[in-house]
Amino acid sequence: MSVFTDLWTLRLGDWERGLIVSIFSSPLGILYDWAVGEGFKINWRSLLKGAVAGGLAYIGKNLITGKNGNLLTNK
Repeated sequence: MSVFTDLWTLRLGDWERGLIVSIFSSPLGILYDWAVGEGFKINWRSLLKGAVAGGLAYIGKNLITGKNGNLLTNK
């Protein structure tokens, strides 16, 4: 069984992996705030934006990736 779905389709596993990506991308908001000079403090809005952006980017990538990991084709 391939880990890739057909082009323009999603499976439940894609949503689960998207959730995992969003959890692991959450700290990027904190690191970004620290890098731009706001200090090392937790800004919950940045944390949430990083998580949502990471998860949606993964889901978007899966929508345009076909079988065998090829972009915009099922070949």
